[in-house]
Amino acid sequence: MKPDSSSDSVDDPLFESGHRIFSNKDLLKIGHVPEADRIVGRDEEISKLAKRLNGAVHGYSPENVMIYGKTGTGKSLVSRHVCQRAQSAAQEGVTIGTAYIDCAEDNTETQAISSLAAKLNDESVTEITVPHTGLSTSKYYKLLWKTLDAQFDSAIIILDEIDLMNDDSLLMKLSRAEEAGKIDCSIGVIAISNKIQYVDNTNERVKSSFQHKELFFKPYDANQLREIMLNRADAFQDGVLSDDVIPLSAAFAAQEHGDARKAIDILRHAGEVAYEDGAEIVREKHVRQAQQHAEKDRFRELVNGAPTQAKAALLALTELSVNSDDDAFLTSRVYDQYERICEHLDMDILSVRRFRDILKEQAFLGVLEIEKINKGSAGGIHLQNRLIEDPQVVRETILEDSRMQNWDDE
Repeated sequence: MKPDSSSDSVDDPLFESGHRIFSNKDLLKIGHVPEADRIVGRDEEISKLAKRLNGAVHGYSPENVMIYGKTGTGKSLVSRHVCQRAQSAAQEGVTIGTAYIDCAEDNTETQAISSLAAKLNDESVTEITVPHTGLSTSKYYKLLWKTLDAQFDSAIIILDEIDLMNDDSLLMKLSRAEEAGKIDCSIGVIAISNKIQYVDNTNERVKSSFQHKELFFKPYDANQLREIMLNRADAFQDGVLSDDVIPLSAAFAAQEHGDARKAIDILRHAGEVAYEDGAEIVREKHVRQAQQHAEKDRFRELVNGAPTQAKAALLALTELSVNSDDDAFLTSRVYDQYERICEHLDMDILSVRRFRDILKEQAFLGVLEIEKINKGSAGGIHLQNRLIEDPQVVRETILEDSRMQNWDDE
C-alpha cells in the first residue's frame, strides 16, 4: 500500500534530508538535453542541421542527414535539441513527430521498428495498440505507417550509433517509405555514427534511397569543455566545487579527444567520490580518482560495443604489448598475431586490407594510435600501432566477451 503523499514526511536518521554535494544531479546525466543557452560550441552545427530539417517545419519533406564524429562531440545532444525546436517552430496546422532510437540497444530491424512504432504512437489519438513483442517485422512497419499518417505531417527519426545495427534494412525502408507509397507522412532520418566510412560500406540501394547530407562534429577544445561544465555547475550545491575542479576535469577530457561526455562524467563522479569520502568540498584529488574511473568506463564501453573481429584485432595488439618490451608494432606483425587468435577461436580471418580498416576505426575511436614510419626508398612507408590504454586493462576487458574467453596464448 502506498503511503499518503499528503501526510507530513518523517525524519529518519538513516537518510539525509538533503544532499550536501549535489543540488540537481540530473544536469550531469549523459542523456540530458539542456536548454539552448547551455549548449556550447555547436552553434554552426545546430544551424546546419536546422536547415536540413527546415522542410518539416513548413509541412514538406525534411532532408536525411548523416552525422559523424567521435564519442562525446555533441552529435546526439544537438540532434535531439534541433528536433525539439523543430516541433516547437512548426507552422500552424503542421504537426511533427520525433523519435530517438539507440541502435546499441535496438540493434535488429524488428526491435528498432517496434520501438519506433511504440514511441511515435499516441493510442488516444490513433486507437492503435503497439505491442512491444509478438509481431512480425512487416506488421510493425504497417503499424508505424498507420500511426504516422494518423498523427503527423512529418516525422524526424534519430538513429544513434547506426553502425551497430545488424543490417541496413531499417535505413533503406525508412528513407524509401514515402517514395514507395507506403505513407503520406514525410520522414527525415538523422543517422549518427562514430565510423566515418559507415555509408561507404552500405549497399548501393541504401545509398540511392538515403540521399543524405553529411555533418561532421569536431572534438571540443579545453576552453569549450570548461564552459560546458561551468554551464552545469548548478548541478552542485553552492560553494562545494573548489576552483581547480572544472579546469582539471576539462584538461583530462581534452587530452582524450575533446570528449564532453567524459568531462561531464568525470565531474559527476568527482562529486560522488567526495560524497563517499564524507568531504564537504570537491577537490583536485577527487577529480583525479574520478578520471581513472571514467577512463576505464569509457574504454569498456568502446570495447564492449565493438564487433567480434575488432575485439580479435585489439586482442592481437594487446598480446604483443603484454609480452614484449616494445609498445608499438607494425601492422604485419599484429596481423600475424590476429591470424593465430582467429585460428584458435575458429573465427573467419579477414583480409589484410579489411584488418587495416578495423585498426583505423579503432584509432578513430581513440582506442589505439597509428604512426607512419618511413624506412627510406628501399623500405617504404609502414604503419606502427600502439595501444592508448594500459594493455592489461584492454586484455581483461576483451576477455569478458564469452567468445574471446577461450583464447589462451601459449
